[in-house]
Amino acid sequence: MRIGPLLGSGRTADVFAIDDAWVLRRYRDGGDASTEVAVMSYVSGRGYPAPRVGPAVGGDLIMERLSGPTMVEALTQGAITLEEAGTVLAGLLRRLHAFPARVSADPADRVLHLDLHPENVMLTPEGPVVIDWANAEDGPPALDWGMSALILAEVAVGPLAEASMARTVLASLLSEVDHAIDLERALAIRAANPTLSQAEKRLLGEAVALVGSLHPASRPGA
Repeated sequence: MRIGPLLGSGRTADVFAIDDAWVLRRYRDGGDASTEVAVMSYVSGRGYPAPRVGPAVGGDLIMERLSGPTMVEALTQGAITLEEAGTVLAGLLRRLHAFPARVSADPADRVLHLDLHPENVMLTPEGPVVIDWANAEDGPPALDWGMSALILAEVAVGPLAEASMARTVLASLLSEVDHAIDLERALAIRAANPTLSQAEKRLLGEAVALVGSLHPASRPGA
């Protein structure tokens, strides 16, 4: 297989072109993508908007090449409003949680993405598509909502120029939630994330407070 030019890089992986239809996602630490392939195949096979996948080749993931901007790029370009972004994220979470768990025997568990935020949604001509399923696992939906909210809140309380945008998207997302979210467990997972810098981890307490102020039922201990 011939690998083409680098298309993009995230915290842990790089994406390379293969041809007009496929890309290769490679973990820089040589990690195994087989579980990610299984999850993406499971949800896309049930009609969820995730890229089609080919077989994992070692640690590499071969998947459908998508066209269109990320949600972050669309927001920057004014192609989607901040409020619409929050609504779209909420809809994607609800659709995902409609599927039964892939491997868990607990009937309350569902497939969780655990990294669903605007950088991991591409707005294709066919509609929004969710990418980067590296953290996906089975579990309670409240945790997925908590993780998405906390990630947005980290940006909202941070030094980036997008902070005010993230706060509005977060408020829109939380306005769609009529139940408690598991912010406490989401915080524990984020605090243990080795890809976060110490500066980013220092923002977690303020981020939790912001989510709690916008959705009081989700305050830890509430």
